[in-house]
Amino acid sequence: MIPLATVRDRYENYRQLMRWDKPIGTLLLLWPTLWALWIATHGSPHLPIIAIFCLGTFLMRSAGCVINDYADRDFDAHVARTSQRPFARGAVSKKEALLLAAALALLSFLLVLPLNNLTKLLCVPAVLIAASYPFTKRFFPLPQAYLGVAFSFGIPMGFAAETGEVPLLAWLLLLANLFWVVAYDTAYAMADKPDDLKIGIKTSAITMGDYDVAGVMLCHAAFLALMCGIGVHLELAWPYYLGLAIAVALMGLQYLDIRHRDRAKCFKAFLDNNRVGAAIFAGVVFSYWQG
Repeated sequence: MIPLATVRDRYENYRQLMRWDKPIGTLLLLWPTLWALWIATHGSPHLPIIAIFCLGTFLMRSAGCVINDYADRDFDAHVARTSQRPFARGAVSKKEALLLAAALALLSFLLVLPLNNLTKLLCVPAVLIAASYPFTKRFFPLPQAYLGVAFSFGIPMGFAAETGEVPLLAWLLLLANLFWVVAYDTAYAMADKPDDLKIGIKTSAITMGDYDVAGVMLCHAAFLALMCGIGVHLELAWPYYLGLAIAVALMGLQYLDIRHRDRAKCFKAFLDNNRVGAAIFAGVVFSYWQG
């Protein structure tokens, strides 16, 4: 019989590997998915579909974190922020990680079985993009843009699940969200920039060089402009624009955090994007209620 202490240790290692102790990634992945579900249905998404996408987002983010740490297992020990992750400290094996990722992906697939064929079909590129993202840091100068696609795929899938099609509006929302992901993940990369330069991986913060702060704010501006245009096209009510105004204020505070490139404050700016996503979601929901 396996000792209880050993079971607890394995669970804690797996929990950290899946980032269950750090839900920020799940939330940043979930907000745009929820925007899409509400917009696709004009404010009346189906509860079972909401539940499927919420749980699926949690599982796929967990699987993505496992694959990310597997891909970065030779790098994380050299980065201050990631040096205590399970792989970096030798607490899990490669086989364990791959089996865990496969199990999480399988559970995610089982979740979408009740949904229509288009949604199931979209799962294929969604999984492939999410699984390949960690390896783009070795050669692609803007891996944050690739991550932006991965973190936005809940949008077309949400439209497909609720309406059976993926209209141009869904792709515009995906594009807007891509800019937002590049913005917040560049701030995240700014926190690791000195370490990333030493180990030789690619990030948008390194590619942008001295223009990294300007790049973050320009991506935020592009995101907001596209979201405003989407609101005008949909004739959304004033709460939506109030949500965007709150997002503008929050992004202004992020500028104050990242302008001096302090590592702790750059990471704080990244975390604060959860409030941006929540503000916009609240604006979408209350706009349809107002209507």
